Amino acid sequence: MSSVSAYYNGKTVLITGATGFMGKVLVEKLLRSSPEVKAVYILVRPKAGQSMQERVANMLKCKVFDRVREDCPNFHEKIKPINAELTQPKLAISAEDEEELLTRVNVVFHCAATVRFDEPLKHALQLNVMGTQRLLELARQMQNLEAFIHISTAYANCVRKCIEEIIYPPPAEPQKLFDLVEWLDESIIQDITPKLLGEWPNTYTYTKALSEYLIQQEKGNLNIAIIRPSIVGASWHEPFPGWIDNFNGTSGIFIAAGKGILRTVIANNEAVADMIPVDVAINLTLAAGWYTAVHRPKNLLVYNCTTGGINPFFWGEMGQYVMSTFKRNPLEQAFRTPNAHMTSSYLINQYWITVSHKAPAILYDLYMRLTGRKPRMMKIINRLHKSMTLLQYFSTQSWNWSSDNMNMLMSHLNTEDRKLYNFDVRQLHWSEYIESYCIGAKKYLLNEDMAGIPAAKQHLRKLRNIRYAFNTTLLVIIWRIFIARSQMARNIWYFVVSLCYKFLSYFRASSTLRH
Repeated sequence: MSSVSAYYNGKTVLITGATGFMGKVLVEKLLRSSPEVKAVYILVRPKAGQSMQERVANMLKCKVFDRVREDCPNFHEKIKPINAELTQPKLAISAEDEEELLTRVNVVFHCAATVRFDEPLKHALQLNVMGTQRLLELARQMQNLEAFIHISTAYANCVRKCIEEIIYPPPAEPQKLFDLVEWLDESIIQDITPKLLGEWPNTYTYTKALSEYLIQQEKGNLNIAIIRPSIVGASWHEPFPGWIDNFNGTSGIFIAAGKGILRTVIANNEAVADMIPVDVAINLTLAAGWYTAVHRPKNLLVYNCTTGGINPFFWGEMGQYVMSTFKRNPLEQAFRTPNAHMTSSYLINQYWITVSHKAPAILYDLYMRLTGRKPRMMKIINRLHKSMTLLQYFSTQSWNWSSDNMNMLMSHLNTEDRKLYNFDVRQLHWSEYIESYCIGAKKYLLNEDMAGIPAAKQHLRKLRNIRYAFNTTLLVIIWRIFIARSQMARNIWYFVVSLCYKFLSYFRASSTLRH
């Protein structure tokens, strides 16, 4: 029997960020592996013109719930949405809902956060740090709370090269920052943000470091654990291999490379690409929830949910696997044949951006204008460059994370739990995973059918022929303008051509003799 599944059966769980990528996978896994879970409360706010009810309805239609829908058609009855706003005092929860949560909740999973790297500091602080503080305040009043699990990031302390499973001193005193952003004008906060961030690369990692420290300071008597996943990617096995639902992080870059839009990436080929499949992070989270509640460790435990120290994978390898997958399983209506290169040189990258990104985008947009359509390629390229700039910090260097607590937790799981809540990344085959990830992006993000692959391959052949024709035309033009007018250039040209001819004749003769 699974001890972890048995623990959650009969329990009432509260999840924040349930409509997000990790949140959805957490809700699904919990409902599928512990079908007798009493209730799953989810904090949801109205967003982008959608009410709380509409957002929950859309979430439940998501393909991620197909397996649990098959096993338990009435699974949605277990989900109890609560109208809440993390940036508001007391989370803007009604008195009636608050009373319900305080008397019933046994486990809290705090997944809600803004994951945008370029989020304005004030909003990132309000959601990631002050939101966590308000949830802690609520949790401390819960009468039957057994565990509080906070999702952080492995990059919260990215200013250090070796990262232990401990809480480090914060980049600033959280309360002083709260007071500062409370009375300062938005434009002034924006101006001083680089100074406040210091060595931290963005507001996301900065506020996550502050959240960890704040939890340690204000946890009171709560049993708390912090999970630090690295770059969260598509699922490995559950609920489906390669499942992904957003273009954030590596997903958008994979698709841009597969479409032939992205041709150059600043990355260190030898640097570790510390990626963690979403289902691995969720399995560890649920196992940590069980361990925290049942074993009640004396100290707050931090789990570095990473792969680099256990099963390292490098950016150079990733580039090769992504390109080879999209050549075998091309995306529909590609802009060009997939052919992205990684370089750690800023100058080389800038050259290829000009030649392979901006020049083709300008020509394509000109063609769109001439045919009476709206130009869009330059806009896509600019957005892509912005994403690449934000990711550059992580693709050009490596970190060393310790994983003692992750190993300790694995040792406490029985055989059934190790199968059901597998977070043993030693079993991960990167080439298979990246292929599954790319195919998942094609199926779940772009809604492309695998039956369309022959047509997509035909389209790539057409693009190749266009490229050959263009290169030949360019060569003829160069010949006419430069070579044909100079006797010396003609002599060099004839020498190179005769040399190539001699090589071809030699190989042909060798081949004939062998046969």
